[in-house]
Formats: sequence, structure tokens, C-alpha cells
Amino acid sequence: MKRLLDLFVSLTALLLILPLFALIAAGIRMSMGAPVFFRHTRPGLKGEPFSLLKFRSMVTAYDDRGKMLPGQKRLTPLGRFLRDLSLDELPQLVNVLRGDMSLVGPRPLLMEYLELYSPEQKRRLDVRPGITGWAQVNGRNALTWEERFALDVWYVDHQSLRLDLKILWMTLVKVVRREGVTTEEGNLAAHFAGNRKREEQGGCLSESPKGEEHRANSNQGRIARNDRLQ
Repeated sequence: MKRLLDLFVSLTALLLILPLFALIAAGIRMSMGAPVFFRHTRPGLKGEPFSLLKFRSMVTAYDDRGKMLPGQKRLTPLGRFLRDLSLDELPQLVNVLRGDMSLVGPRPLLMEYLELYSPEQKRRLDVRPGITGWAQVNGRNALTWEERFALDVWYVDHQSLRLDLKILWMTLVKVVRREGVTTEEGNLAAHFAGNRKREEQGGCLSESPKGEEHRANSNQGRIARNDRLQ
């Protein structure tokens, strides 16, 4: 039933927002050039890698020493607008159609985080990652990593069609009201350092550092940016 809901909603949504999709793509192409989409490898169900799609929100820019500028300096006005309204996530409807993702589930983070999860945190990989999730409608970027992972695992244990519909509705309300949307500084933040790092700092193994879902990175001019759920 969950997969049928994913297919029906994602296909219907893509057909309805096709004009908006084209408008955003055109705006990115004119303001930032190619490529229009940002692609990044993320862990899916059971940690299997897939190519995550997002609308591009940053330009490639370097300082005088040839070092990539921080994400805040590469984020364009259009990119900031897309992020504030979560419109940069719209291409992930294609990921849902492909079966890489679900409409609802833990947000797909970075591949490098896999070896940093505790056994309990790894349980978030027992379901397909989602465009939105229980953590995203219960704090989003304001949550610490341990709070976010705990909510992800709670969803894994309590997932149901009714809960998914509730999360989708709450997501729509929050996006319209712009609740849980962080400031510009909050949109790009430190990446997950892992439980071992916390242990070295005197924390327990079940904890992880406070931070955001994504971090910006690049490789030889490749455009990169950080993820939301949340």
C-alpha cells in the first residue's frame, strides 16, 4: 500500500507541477548556468547507494588561493528562495517513481555517515529514505543529531499509512507557514561527526554532535550542497 501511495502521489504531483518544474529549471539555467540538477550519491534502503536529485542552488566560486568558497557565499538568491520553500527537493519525486525513495521516511544523508552510526541509528536504513519524515515535521534543522536519529527510528517502528498521511499533511502546513525553516546561516551547517567523536569528547555512544542535516562539498568544480529531511 505504501508503494502504491508513493507512485500515485509522486506521478500526480509531477504532472500538476510540471509548469513550475520547468520555470524553476529555466531560472536556474539563466542565473547559474548548467547543470540544472544537483546529483549526489546517498544511501537508500539497507544503505544501498542511489543518485539523489535536487534543484541546484549554488554556483562554483573560489577564493584567490583557489579554495572553494563556503556554501553561504556560493548560495544564490534563487537558491536561497528554493531552499526556504523546500522547492529544491521537488526533483526527488523522480527518485520516488524510480523506487529509490519514498514520500515519507528518514532523510537520506551522506554515504560517509554509514560507518559512524551506532547499531540503533543504523535502523533508520531499514526503510526507504523519504522526501519528508517524522523528524522534519518535529523540528527539522533545529534538532540535534541524536534527536533526529531517535525520531527516524521511532518512525521505523511505528510506520503506517495513517502516519504517512499525517506527516504529508504536516509537511504541507509547515512549508506553507514556513515553520521549522532555519535562517540562511542555519541552512548550511556542520556535518555529522559520529558517535566515536562524541565518545572522545566525553559523550555516550548513543549521542552525536549537534548540527544540521547537510554540508556542502565539491570535487574539481562539482556543485555540491547540504540535505533538509529532514
